[in-house]
Order: sequence, then C-alpha cells, then structure tokens
Amino acid sequence: MKLVTFDSASGLHTGAVVGDAVVDLTSAGLPAGMIELIANWSSLAGQAQRIVETRKPEFKLSQIHLRAPVPNPQKILAIGLNYADHIAESGQPKPEKQIWFSKLPNSVNGPYDPIELPKASSAIDYEAELVVVIGKRCRHVSKADAAGVVFGYAAGNDVSVRDWQFHTAQWIVGKSFDTHAPVGPWIVTSDELGDPHTLGIRCLVNGELRQNSNTGNLVFNVYDQIAYLSQAMTLLPGDMIFTGTPGGVGMAMKPPSFLKSGDVVRVEIDRIGALEATMRPEN
Repeated sequence: MKLVTFDSASGLHTGAVVGDAVVDLTSAGLPAGMIELIANWSSLAGQAQRIVETRKPEFKLSQIHLRAPVPNPQKILAIGLNYADHIAESGQPKPEKQIWFSKLPNSVNGPYDPIELPKASSAIDYEAELVVVIGKRCRHVSKADAAGVVFGYAAGNDVSVRDWQFHTAQWIVGKSFDTHAPVGPWIVTSDELGDPHTLGIRCLVNGELRQNSNTGNLVFNVYDQIAYLSQAMTLLPGDMIFTGTPGGVGMAMKPPSFLKSGDVVRVEIDRIGALEATMRPEN
C-alpha cells in the first residue's frame, strides 16, 4: 500500500494511493495522523485494505497538496559516507563505523514543495536518499530481525548547506535548515516494496542526471543501520532514517555546482516514486 498525508478542509488527513487517485482513510474512520496510523497498523491494516477495496477514491493526486508522509517525526537520523562512489569523491577513507547525524524536524518538507535557498549561504547541495520509516517501538534489534520493524520506505533529499555543514565536526546545523528534508511522495509499505536493496536511485537537476546508483551499493545496508542505531536509542513509529547518498553531489564537481534559484531538483527511486522541487530564495 502507498500511504500519504495530505491537506483537507478539516486539517491533515491520511490516505491511500490507488492509481492516480487517493482514498481518504481519515474520513473512513482511520487516524488523521500518520504516526498514530503506523503505531496501530497491526490492528488497522485489514481495515485499511477493506476501505481501499470498497471505497471510491475521493481525490485525484493532481487535486491535492501532499505533505511529507510523516510531517512530525520524533527523530530523523541520517548516515554519512555510505556509498563507495560518494566516499571516493569525498576523498575520505571508507568508514569502519557508521557515521550518524540528525536532521531536525523543522527541516521536513513536502515532496513537491519549494526548497529554500537560505540567506546565510550559497553552497546548497542535493543528496538523493532512500528513507526508512520505522513501524514499531523497538530497542536492541538484531540485523536478522530488523526487517520486521520497518513500516515502509520513501524517497528523500538530504539537502545540505555545505559551508555550514563543515563549520564544525558536527553536521547537524548544516543539515537542518528549514525545508531541507523533502520526503515522499508517499510511504510504500514494506510488504509491497519487498527487498529495499535492489532499487535504482537517481537525482536530476534541471533534467541533467547527477546521481545514478542502486541501493544494493550501500556500505552499511538498511538492516545494519537499524541494528546499530537501536543499540543506542529506542526507535519509535514514524522515525525516519536517511540511508545515505551515492556519488554525484554538486560539492564534488569541478568546479563545485551548487543549487541556485529556479533550479528543479528531482529524486527518483525505483518502485517508490519521485520528489520534485524548485529552489526558491528564503523570504
């Protein structure tokens, strides 16, 4: 199933994508909040499936405004240097341990909403990423059991303010500017997607292919990441994990090619979908 969060007259609603249309799950009695829906999915999945099978879609996708599928995650965790080609272009050695940072919730952005070019910098970069959405409260998850705590997957763009990222050894500020975590366009549930390590992943800027890889090239795969993180912290329903970006980022080009006003950035992941946003100056 493909699940969305969208604007309605009464506030945010959850919905299920059917072809080019959306069934409003909230108006059919399911939770309006995606985190609540995810947390209770084991008891609601059958009902959701029946609603999708019996209810006529209320909206065309083209008629509604999609928000990030999880508009208010408790945690956004992101791994650095996790594709071999990106490690090579960065000039750094392959990490022996996973390198983690956070993107703060203020950075969450809808899949088609404009991305801000902040007044504080002109070194804005793109990073296409597979995003994992956690489905269960969990701690100390083994790699063998990690697939069982994944609710689903989305596309993401780990937008990065490169000069601010490297002001210090801690990347969190440069990764957490407003609007700099576009996610979506929906969550594809794990039962529908299957193996997350066989997906083509691409980023295009103004139609030019910049990044082109496959999630099979992750250094630390999705399950490695969950096993590692869950040793340190309790993962909660709706938490998001940005799993790393492949080579081809603007910072590594010679000369560097950073994003400018009017640029259109598109992230595509096979069997999931695409994000597309126009870069706009901060007001």
